[in-house]
Amino acid sequence: MVGASHPVPPAPGLPPSSAAAASPVVPSPRRPTENGGGSASERVRWWYESVLGWPTAPGEPVRLRTGVRFDVLDVPADAGYATLERLGRAEQAEGAERVKRAERAGSAGADGAGSPVPGFPVAVRGGRMLLLVAAGAAEELPGLLEWLEWGSLPLDLTAVGTGGLMDAPPVPEPGPAGLPPRPPERDGLRGAAVWLRPPVPGYEVGSSLPALSVPGCAGTALDLARLVHTLATQCHRVRLAASDPPRARPVARVG
Repeated sequence: MVGASHPVPPAPGLPPSSAAAASPVVPSPRRPTENGGGSASERVRWWYESVLGWPTAPGEPVRLRTGVRFDVLDVPADAGYATLERLGRAEQAEGAERVKRAERAGSAGADGAGSPVPGFPVAVRGGRMLLLVAAGAAEELPGLLEWLEWGSLPLDLTAVGTGGLMDAPPVPEPGPAGLPPRPPERDGLRGAAVWLRPPVPGYEVGSSLPALSVPGCAGTALDLARLVHTLATQCHRVRLAASDPPRARPVARVG
């Protein structure tokens, strides 16, 4: 029979157990562990693949595959910062209202209020901001912009989905005394991607990514339509500001 294996007799003068021990054993390749081994890029790749469970593409530099665990919305950094600030204020107001409703409902309602879901990951690269959204959002973006009546305007808003790649930011370093990771400084300005809001190890990132809401289901993540509408509004404002002629400074009159 083709492919069948046959037992190999032990070498003369050796018992069967000694023959088995003499056979060379080739260990399987191992990825570097968290605390040592491998180059810097290998440690970065290990963190994304083993700690977060995000697939990476072979080669250097380390790049993350989009369309598997997440998609990416790519916008001007100014529009992205304005969007995060606006959404942050709205989230604080909504959180305060939820607390009030929970207090009026009593202790059971307070328990049901729950803790907020960690914000979805956001990175910056040069003058661009990369916002991680649910996988499949890139395919929904054109139709969503049409539905939101933004489809006819030239917005600097693109999406990267299935088959795309994203430069892997360096592993975020925790701040002193357990403070949040340090914010990006010169790396993001030089063009290297860095985390502005890093992913949380041990937390299922999919449940925090903005996605289209399902009617009748109360989700915990930001609704994708709301995020895209806010991004489109801020992208439009950035484009209008860039097209406006520079304003002349008023000349002080000397009496």
